[in-house]
Amino acid sequence: MKIPMSRSIVLLPILLLAVMVAGAEAATIKGTVEGGKRLKRSPAVVYLAEVAGEFTPPAKNPVMDQHNMTFIPHVLPVRTGTTVDFLNSDEVKHNIFSPDHEKYNLGTWPRGEIKQHTFAKQGVYTQLCNVHPEMQGFIVVLDTPYFVLTDEDGNFEMKDVPPGNYTIKAWHEKLHFDKEQVTLTEAGVDNLALKSRKSR
Repeated sequence: MKIPMSRSIVLLPILLLAVMVAGAEAATIKGTVEGGKRLKRSPAVVYLAEVAGEFTPPAKNPVMDQHNMTFIPHVLPVRTGTTVDFLNSDEVKHNIFSPDHEKYNLGTWPRGEIKQHTFAKQGVYTQLCNVHPEMQGFIVVLDTPYFVLTDEDGNFEMKDVPPGNYTIKAWHEKLHFDKEQVTLTEAGVDNLALKSRKSR
């Protein structure tokens, strides 16, 4: 079927835009979080805030284990709507509860068993065990699929991010950070620095 010239003129910009969007490649954001020795004991969560779109939870549930009287990992970032598997790998019984937001208590269970919780609300959930009060961990629930943990030196690398304008933030159990505005192109960002403001 032959398309009239007037319709061709209208359709051409739309087709060009579709080609440009389809051809846009995801980029990588690399940077460093300032925190010194505190980051060696506990990582920071670096994430993009207020990202538009519909994002589904992971197909496989992330796991927070209880091993050697410790929550592993100590900090677990997840997307809202994600179900977390809480495993007990110790010989003794453990309990998991959180006083934050949804305020859940999963009860007490022995080695090898798993309890689950689905996180519906954004926020930081402190994980505690009422059998062993010295145990503490954190689950950071975010309304974005773009997040990453820092290494012991505060370095991070966030991959597969579509080009665009973003606000990037970081959370740490003992530190506060300044947020940064990022304009991401296909070339990516290699040296973003998030500076700490004060200790909690």
